[in-house]
Amino acid sequence: MTLEECYTALGGDYQDVLGRLRSEKLVSKFLLKFLDDGSYDLLVTSMDKGDWSEAFRAAHTIKGVCQNLSFTRLFTSASQLCEALRPGGPPQSPDLFTQVKTDYEATLSAIRTYQAGLPA
Repeated sequence: MTLEECYTALGGDYQDVLGRLRSEKLVSKFLLKFLDDGSYDLLVTSMDKGDWSEAFRAAHTIKGVCQNLSFTRLFTSASQLCEALRPGGPPQSPDLFTQVKTDYEATLSAIRTYQAGLPA
């Protein structure tokens, strides 16, 4: 899988991120670093505990990282969840968190597939 194909699979905007980071090498580097980001785990834990301020912080971090990396699909769902958590309580719709989970897993799957095709 090429880097551009990875972006298509994860619902991102390859041309946008390439314009921002200016080289495929940098895009690839930061794309792979996403696998080690702990914000999603913090979001899941915080949502499970009902710690809405920490869940907001985690969703906000995911939103920012996704915006910088042009992960459009995950950015959109994380942004919606972030805004729902902003008032400091649980989101009115549990579907928002479910959508973030779905989009996050699709993003990880695409990145892992890309990573598996890289030379050792």
